[in-house]
Amino acid sequence: MQPSVHPRIMRTIVRTALLGCLAIGAAQAQESSDANVPAATANKQASEIARGDPARWYRADVTEAQRLRTLQKEIGAALQEAQGNCRRGPASERASCMREARATYQQEMANARVPQRSAAR
Repeated sequence: MQPSVHPRIMRTIVRTALLGCLAIGAAQAQESSDANVPAATANKQASEIARGDPARWYRADVTEAQRLRTLQKEIGAALQEAQGNCRRGPASERASCMREARATYQQEMANARVPQRSAAR
């Protein structure tokens, strides 16, 4: 059973990839690699991969709150990747790239749906 990717998460990933390509002035898309994430994050990912797929990857988010937490985590990861791409870009474009990455993050977080509280407590 393969885990499915929420459409909002996929849009965030695509936007982040496009932002990274634009920020460094690339004419073509870059391959994803550990170079796109901070060294500490890459080391943590490597140790997690060595242990195999976590069971949580194969459990669906049942509640709206679970889906929101997953979406927020993915948006945060997309921000980290975009910021890493900005740092590797030309110094003259770095500040504007970081502003755009933060603006995209804030917009995505604002668009994330807040779970509704049940009327009957």
